[in-house]
Amino acid sequence: MALIEALAAYEKLSNAVTGNAEALERHLFGDTPFAEVVVAEWEGKIIGFALFFTNYSTFLTQPGIYLEDLFVLSDYRGKGVGHALLSYVAKIAVAREAGRLEWSVLDWNQSAIGFYEKIGADVLPDWRICRVTGGAIAQLAAKGEKK
Repeated sequence: MALIEALAAYEKLSNAVTGNAEALERHLFGDTPFAEVVVAEWEGKIIGFALFFTNYSTFLTQPGIYLEDLFVLSDYRGKGVGHALLSYVAKIAVAREAGRLEWSVLDWNQSAIGFYEKIGADVLPDWRICRVTGGAIAQLAAKGEKK
């Protein structure tokens, strides 16, 4: 959870973190896992993580992997840790015969964009993320019930 909070601070989104370690543990390791995570260690200290989950491409008719977060503490950046995490997730994608490995990047994060392009990722300029959160999900669900 501390790494998630560090990620949020880096992205200037600390106020968006409303979850807690108990929920995270339940969602990763409970009876119905919703996501998976790999961590990077440096001299016994966890210094980075990649959190991902399965998605599906209707056009490819294949499963894929969506990388929700890739984060390395600032003191350990530039040492190949992020690349190693991403490579490990890519190996999982290959083993699972995924058609895609996808993720999003904030448009202001030029260092991340450069890193992703350097490793061969296409940064798609013509796609935008759509999101419904909190009470808006319930409102959207309720609209479908009215006739």
